[in-house]
Amino acid sequence: MDFPVEDLARRITEFQVAEAVDGTVAGALGLQIAERQGRVHSEGFSDFALADQLRPLLWDRVHAVATNHGLLRLWTQEQAPFWSHCGLITADSEALGKLPAVWRTSAHSWLTLKLKEDVETVSLDKEFALFMESEKQQTQKAFAHARILKGVATLLALGILALVMVAAFLVIRRNPHLIGR
Repeated sequence: MDFPVEDLARRITEFQVAEAVDGTVAGALGLQIAERQGRVHSEGFSDFALADQLRPLLWDRVHAVATNHGLLRLWTQEQAPFWSHCGLITADSEALGKLPAVWRTSAHSWLTLKLKEDVETVSLDKEFALFMESEKQQTQKAFAHARILKGVATLLALGILALVMVAAFLVIRRNPHLIGR
């Protein structure tokens, strides 16, 4: 595909690769992640006659990686009909508003596939924040109870110590010969 090697070397983990039987690279597909969204890019094949066979395999892997990363949406500027068959549709103005800023420099048309609802994620984030806050409050209450119990235990221990000292004093006072021996 004549991509600059030094540019691709820094981004090697972005690519899903299909290997031929002889160990050579038969095809590759890039997935760049930004702002919980993924961009499918740089599709390349050693022999384009294999593209129709390899695209579904690479797509399954890219889709699984996107799901594992919890991405909200996938984007691509690839124009092969395969992408429309996978459910990607031409992005309207509302969808383009959600396109990460780092990818907005290109004027080509975008195809997109919504993987999750944006609202659902925000809601889950809010629920998790509320859960964390309630856990902090419960922890603080537990520490307050522990401080009270510690104080009660300390007072009880001091009270027992005082009783033992008084009892020892009374025993020694009634039996002074216990100390003298």
